[in-house]
Amino acid sequence: MSEENAVAEQSLATNIAGTAKVIYILYLVALLIGITGLIGVVMAYINRSDAPEWLAAHYRFQIRTFWIGGLYLFLGGLLSVIIIGYFILLFWAIWLIVRCVKGLKALDQQQPPANVAGWLF
Repeated sequence: MSEENAVAEQSLATNIAGTAKVIYILYLVALLIGITGLIGVVMAYINRSDAPEWLAAHYRFQIRTFWIGGLYLFLGGLLSVIIIGYFILLFWAIWLIVRCVKGLKALDQQQPPANVAGWLF
């Protein structure tokens, strides 16, 4: 019976981690279609309260990724009048990809992402 319980717990953890994986994918798609990032952050806010601790850390990471990325986008758009804004926008795209890939890797290992409260990678 304990093997069946372990398999059931593993299946449950995979199912609840699916939403977090969808949010990471929505963030990556937001590089092309911006509205998906907004959908992803709403999903993260909805699911963060009833998630296990390691998964709640992912939702916090995703929420921070959205808001910090929004700040980078705002600054990049504002400064695009001068050339440096385009470099900020390029940094934002690379930053978003790296954070999502690192988050997906930690999610597959069922661990919280490293440095949830960080501003960089």
